[in-house]
Amino acid sequence: MSTQTAVLKKDITPEGSDYEIVRRAIEKISLDYRDQPSLEELAEEVGETPTGLQKLFTRWAGLSPKAFLQAVTLDHARKLLDSGMPLLETSFELGMSGPGRLHDLFVTHEAMSPGDYKTRGAGLTIRYGYHLSPFGTALIMATDRGLAGLAFSDPGEERAAFADMSSRWPNAIYVEDMAATGPYAARIFDPTLWRPDQPLHVVMIGTDFQVRVWEALLNIPMGKARTYSSIAASIGSPSASRAVGAANGANPLSFVVPCHRAIGKSGDLTGYHWGLTRKRAILGWEAGQVSS
Repeated sequence: MSTQTAVLKKDITPEGSDYEIVRRAIEKISLDYRDQPSLEELAEEVGETPTGLQKLFTRWAGLSPKAFLQAVTLDHARKLLDSGMPLLETSFELGMSGPGRLHDLFVTHEAMSPGDYKTRGAGLTIRYGYHLSPFGTALIMATDRGLAGLAFSDPGEERAAFADMSSRWPNAIYVEDMAATGPYAARIFDPTLWRPDQPLHVVMIGTDFQVRVWEALLNIPMGKARTYSSIAASIGSPSASRAVGAANGANPLSFVVPCHRAIGKSGDLTGYHWGLTRKRAILGWEAGQVSS
């Protein structure tokens, strides 16, 4: 088992991180949505003025705090999602703005063979780097064949994120190389660079079943969601909802392979490997991209 640990060569934590403020506001919204917290209450929670929070939140998400609050009013959303209504249509019902041009990442992918996976990364060099993203610090991992891993962390949790990711392929050689991973970060988190003529190259390292689940996740458009049972049916294993959930949780390519778009049968958002608040943040951010 590899004992390598990440060494962060420089502090990349920004002063006054937008995401940190937004994260705290989303936590307040998520916990107290039944009470419909006002903009003033949210601003007090995060130490901002109401005007400052309104501008910051809207700049970050493309949605106002009020629109985001409407989107996480789960009593309503569960009923709509349970009836099969796509997440974007649910957003309309909850008062969010109408659609514009639909963005998507435009991913092309390949899978390593089962034999390659069984070696747990032996003979594989994985370059990694930490980069700022709309959802906190992103740990990006890449091979010479394409993006292999994307994880998220909050300040001070970078080493834990690296330990989590590197344990998946413990026999690989890890090289910190932000120059190599930087172009991936720019491509992934800037919607203006999501172009079909310049697809993002991804390599999937997992079991055959996991790869089939991850490929199914890639077919969920931005602004929509699928239940674990519908994903299981789509890969020809309708009774494998629990296994699909496990494969979803093991997805090493967060955000790019959109495991955050998988939901429970009742419309519940369920868990997320990198935190349920972050899952809500990603879904809200995507809703803003769709409606902008």
